[in-house]
Amino acid sequence: MVRPVCCRSIGLEPGVRYFKPRGIPLTELEEAILGLDELEAVRLADLEGLYQEQAAEKMGVSRQTFGRVIESAHRKISDALVNGKALKIEGGEVKMAGMKKIECTDCGHKWELGQGMARPSQCPNCKSRNLNRSPEDRGFDRGGGPGRGPGRGKCQRSGAGKSGPGRARGRNSI
Repeated sequence: MVRPVCCRSIGLEPGVRYFKPRGIPLTELEEAILGLDELEAVRLADLEGLYQEQAAEKMGVSRQTFGRVIESAHRKISDALVNGKALKIEGGEVKMAGMKKIECTDCGHKWELGQGMARPSQCPNCKSRNLNRSPEDRGFDRGGGPGRGPGRGKCQRSGAGKSGPGRARGRNSI
């Protein structure tokens, strides 16, 4: 019997979901599907230059599991590049790790930042520099008082354009 896939934390939701060879319509291309967890493994190991142990810890998996995920990702990316396939990014057993909700105190604009993303210097809406952690992100609107967030979210299978529920841990500072 196959073991169930453990939930993997990802720190960044991709802004782009498809890569394809130029000049060939998508309808004429085969697809290689890269999971969100595989993209996260590539980001941590290849872009950030983390060792497998460090990257595995960030994703909440064992070093051996991380090794299998990164190997699978490299194989799929290589297949897409060498064989001229479209690369589609979707799916996997993932949850967003450490999402922070930011609120502009001047205009009320709210948005989220992923784990490891730098604190913004100004509001993207009104350019104000009066930014704070959103009150519901600090636990005040949950009935539990400050610092009492929902705890660890449950992982849900991610489909196209979705990832699992938000926060892995509640934190009181940005």
